[in-house]
Amino acid sequence: MTRKTAMKVDDHKLIVSDPDIMMGKPVIVGTRITVELILEKLAAGETVDDILSAHPRLTADAIKAALAFAAAALRADVVYPLSPAVP
Repeated sequence: MTRKTAMKVDDHKLIVSDPDIMMGKPVIVGTRITVELILEKLAAGETVDDILSAHPRLTADAIKAALAFAAAALRADVVYPLSPAVP
C-alpha cells in the first residue's frame, strides 16, 4: 500500500513504509533510519553534516525527503491537540 503526498517526484522514491521494517514507520529506502529519527536529531540541534557523519548511508537528499515527507504528513486534516502554554 502506498501513500501519496505532495512531495516532489524524486522524494517519494527515498521514503518507504513496510510493516516488516521498523514496525511500518517511514524510513529512508535501503536503511532502517526512520523519518522520526532524522526529525528528532534535527530538533535536538544536530546539523545535516552531523547526521550524515553518523549515518554514512544517508544523503542530504534523503534528509530533505524526510523533511518533505513530514511536512506533507502534517498537511493532513488532523487536529493535533497541544497542552496550553504555561505562563
